[in-house]
Amino acid sequence: MYNVWENTLAEIEQKISTSNFSTWFQDTSLISTDKGHIIIGVKNSFFIKQLRSKFLNIISEALTNNGVKVKDIEFEIQTKSKSKIRPREVTTSIDIKDRLASTKKAFKSTKSQTTGLNSKYTLDSFVVGSNNDLAVAAAKSIIEHPGTSYNPFFLYGGSGLGKTHLVQAIGNEIQKNHPDFKILYTPISDFYAEFVDYVLKGKGKDFNNKFRSLDVLIIDDFQLIVNKEKSQEEFFNIFNTLHQLDKQIIVTSDRLPSQIKTVDERLANRLTWAGAFDLQLPKFEDKCAILRAKADLDGAEIEDEAIEYIAENVNTNIRDLESELSTILLMSDVRGLTPLELINNGSIKVTRNAKLKPTTAKRIVEKVSKYYQLNPNELKSKSRVANIKTARQIAMYLLHEELSMSTTKIATEVGVKDHTTVLHGINKIKNDLKLNFTLRDQIAEIKEKIYD
Repeated sequence: MYNVWENTLAEIEQKISTSNFSTWFQDTSLISTDKGHIIIGVKNSFFIKQLRSKFLNIISEALTNNGVKVKDIEFEIQTKSKSKIRPREVTTSIDIKDRLASTKKAFKSTKSQTTGLNSKYTLDSFVVGSNNDLAVAAAKSIIEHPGTSYNPFFLYGGSGLGKTHLVQAIGNEIQKNHPDFKILYTPISDFYAEFVDYVLKGKGKDFNNKFRSLDVLIIDDFQLIVNKEKSQEEFFNIFNTLHQLDKQIIVTSDRLPSQIKTVDERLANRLTWAGAFDLQLPKFEDKCAILRAKADLDGAEIEDEAIEYIAENVNTNIRDLESELSTILLMSDVRGLTPLELINNGSIKVTRNAKLKPTTAKRIVEKVSKYYQLNPNELKSKSRVANIKTARQIAMYLLHEELSMSTTKIATEVGVKDHTTVLHGINKIKNDLKLNFTLRDQIAEIKEKIYD
């Protein structure tokens, strides 16, 4: 039955977007096909609602194509023993203390070593969605092959999107797998303060030796290194030594190194040798999955409608999303009302919106054209010259992602005849983004210009 479901999922993956597949199908299982009565295992009731309303026909067709007779399809919530929840940016609660016990146990053999890691940050408490799946895939590869896979690993994104959580989770997992490894997590501000302290005491060489003896170095908030030339130079030297020895280097920032004006160009280039991975704002489905995972881990009761309300009204970051959930759950306990009752009677109102300027199709086309040194008419032309064709496809992708425009409307905006050309262009950029890190950086820069 496993092979049947595996083949079915492979077919479904070809028919829907990567983000939809990773969000709704990654943790499903086929429980029964008895006499055509199909039972599919899912994580929670919210998934049942989404799968039934959006994907029922696709599931039925894929099962039939794989030799399964389908009379009807039902969904069953799996217990945690059957289905492992993959959370994202979920804070530790009493309910997951047992899970953390194994992590703490692994640290016993290295008690004397100060890693700076917080054991509550684990991959088990990080929800994977369309906004972070590539970064998580890279993180898992690093855990399996530290020092040789994605080295250095540069992770960037806005505040509250889970950068610290993910890189510390990498450190904790490596520590469990390699108890003898010397691992250090430190914010760049602490790195700088310690460097100054060592220099004032005339022990600069000791500082250098401390960092060069590490197996894994994790630097957080790298953007704060601005205007600190001496510490940049020291970090540059440490970076080169560790990299030459195949020691793992992990760095987080709120922006790309090239966008930090006072960072030395040589250092900026080295930090993105293995590409740069970004964490983006979660989409509606991702936010619902985050909230459900958080509520499940905390053992809290909350209606799907209440989760959808929070997801629709919080458009800033994951930290704010979880904060609103915690507030509603607390008020629910205090007032003896369900979260949905609190929302419906006006006792609580959620309004946290990202401060992004609204954009238009015209602005997106103009910004993409300017970035590739074209004018909008060239982008909309029938030219098949490589750079013009690429710019046109990127414009298609951004119109789809940022404005949720239909393929027919996008075709009109970029000057192509039919929606199939648009669909091909969007899918090509999506596929290229999986491995083309330069393209990821370019699109991130274009987005910044769109919302300037």
